[in-house]
Amino acid sequence: MLPSHITLSYSRTSGIVAIAHGEEYQWAQTALAACTFRRRENGLWVLPAADLDTARRAVNALFSVAERHRTTIAASSRPFLHDVAKDLAAQLGDGWTADLEIYSHPVWQEDLVPWLWDAGELSHAVQNTRIPCAARLHNGDITLLMVERPGHDHGYVLGAFAPEPFDDNYDEPHTPTAVVVPAATGLAARIVEGRFLPAYQHALHQRRLTTVTQALDRIHEEHQILTVIRNSGRYTDAAPLDPQALPRLEHDFAEHAWLSFTHVLTHAPALLERCFTTTVPGSDDANTVTRLREALTDNRPAFDEWHQRLNDLVHTPAALRSESREEARSRLATQVMPAIETWLDHGAAFARIAQAATPAGPVALPPAPTQGPALPAAPVQPPNDPGRRR
Repeated sequence: MLPSHITLSYSRTSGIVAIAHGEEYQWAQTALAACTFRRRENGLWVLPAADLDTARRAVNALFSVAERHRTTIAASSRPFLHDVAKDLAAQLGDGWTADLEIYSHPVWQEDLVPWLWDAGELSHAVQNTRIPCAARLHNGDITLLMVERPGHDHGYVLGAFAPEPFDDNYDEPHTPTAVVVPAATGLAARIVEGRFLPAYQHALHQRRLTTVTQALDRIHEEHQILTVIRNSGRYTDAAPLDPQALPRLEHDFAEHAWLSFTHVLTHAPALLERCFTTTVPGSDDANTVTRLREALTDNRPAFDEWHQRLNDLVHTPAALRSESREEARSRLATQVMPAIETWLDHGAAFARIAQAATPAGPVALPPAPTQGPALPAAPVQPPNDPGRRR
């Protein structure tokens, strides 16, 4: 198979569009430039179709030029991906945008893999199928990825990226599953709004809740160990405790607790916002949510300072640092201990309230259209003549 390819499509807003891709995609780019296609900043090549005769001559010339550059050409039978994505974003409402991304070299799409949060067809396609381009749909903290459905002549696969700051998304147990949507963006929007986004919000809530409860469990376990040592006067191996060592043990606990509590400071605010809207005002649960929110609000400056310190430590020579990473962690850990104690006191109640506040899952919707007759793709394969000049 030749290492350079061009995929042609028709865009109702841009005319004839082309994507150059392959391990040696520069050959395809040279061919497109020679036939009056113009490259946009995002990597898309465009040939305006206002003058049909001129456009037809340019496309005919492209087949000949591409052959000389050992580049294959295929014409897509689907509506142009970016057009469909922009229409879908408009259907989804205010705040949604759609941008086209070009992955000319095969390794470029590999950069997507760690960030995808998908247990379905999208993740499989990105890891196992050549994808020259994709559309990102974005709204606030939500970023979706949409690609042409591999192995089919119609349809698109849409799934999600994990929101910040999650970065360990492989085989994550709460992962949502991508959906297949048609080019008819009215129906596509119904599928996204009624099926995918509710499943996404449900999964995200559960993932955040698991992250927070696991962090609290770690803190609680270490706190119990410290309490037993303090009350018994002995270490966990029954050796007598040196009273002078107790402040050091308490200091170590504070540092370890702080590192786990950063997960609470990161993920609990969104959970508490959800809890706040689902509890009855004035109830014990509502009061618990208020106390936990206040504990986080009071210690948010310490959390922000921690991240700023980490950034400073990366960019500041050791000789110029006002304090080390360990010193900053120790100081901030001491500051947030009252908040940690509040969360330990109310951790079980929080888990119960947050679990009850989990968003509902998808609603019942008609399935996406089944596969219809295949449309002609009009692929062109230039002869593989090793004697030709590149």
